[in-house]
Parts: sequence; structure tokens; C-alpha cells
Amino acid sequence: MSFEIRLAASSDAPAACNVLRRSIAECCVLDHQNDPAILQAWLGNKTPEMVASWFASPTNFSIVAVEEGHVVGVALLTGAGKLALCYLLPEARRKGLGKALLSRVEEQACSWGVKALQLHSTATGEDFFARQGYLRSGNVRSPYGVETVFFWKQLDGSVCDVPEGKRKRFCGCSAT
Repeated sequence: MSFEIRLAASSDAPAACNVLRRSIAECCVLDHQNDPAILQAWLGNKTPEMVASWFASPTNFSIVAVEEGHVVGVALLTGAGKLALCYLLPEARRKGLGKALLSRVEEQACSWGVKALQLHSTATGEDFFARQGYLRSGNVRSPYGVETVFFWKQLDGSVCDVPEGKRKRFCGCSAT
């Protein structure tokens, strides 16, 4: 099992868009219940052009997981400390890629001086984030009609105070 976590490039936008769309449509059925109106609203801004604009924003930190030369995961952290995206292709789940993406996002947040991360999880992702130390803090209805779980995590010594050269690497991720 070999994969790389690296900064997202604008050329990754079409593949990252595919990750988002497939993950939502195929993995989040528990959330959208195959309701066409919810899916249309949720997927409405998941276009290659929009994803490229998110990657290009200087206030975002965007990364991709690459396996065998193909983008199989994407994560995006805002400068305000919100994990806005963390998605994998259905066939890329349960291989450590999500954990590796999340670890790299947390490292970046620490380097920015962010003390806590927040996110809105689908029901599908709820157990994953809880296992990674995120705390549930209520439910929030998304603009596209899905009930999400608000999570947050204090970034303390377990993440932020470890010297760069001493941090565990699960995947050979690059430090940039």
C-alpha cells in the first residue's frame, strides 16, 4: 500500500471534483437518502471550476491523496480553522488515507497557530471523526437539507507541540 499526501494543484481539480461527487453520491446515501433534490443541491457547487477556485484561494490549504498516480482523496482547511472538505473515493476508504489527510490538515492548522479545528460531518463520517478525537457538539442542518454533526477538536501537545522532525508519518507525506 503506497500513497502520497501532497498539496493540491489546479490541475488536480477535475479529479478532486470526481472524488467529491462520487463520495457524496455513493458513500453518503445514509445522509441524502437518494433524494434527487438534496443531491442536486449538495453537488451543485462541485464542479472542476469551483474546486479549482477553492484550491487557488490563498486562505485555503488544499491537499490530495494520490494512489498509483490517481487522486483518490481531497481535504481542504480554511484559514479560520474549518475542515471544509475531507472525502475519499469509495474504493479508497479504510486504507488509512482519511487519517493521513486529517493528520496533515491538523499539522497545517498548528503551523498557522490555529488552536482548534471545527467541521460539519455527515452521518456517514461521524464515527471516523469521533475515532480521530473530534468531539460532537450538536447537529446543524446544512443548506442542502442534510442534518450534519458539528465536531471540534482542540489542537494541543499531541499534535502541535511535536517538533517537525519528530512527527509520525503514516504515509511518507511531504511536509509542504
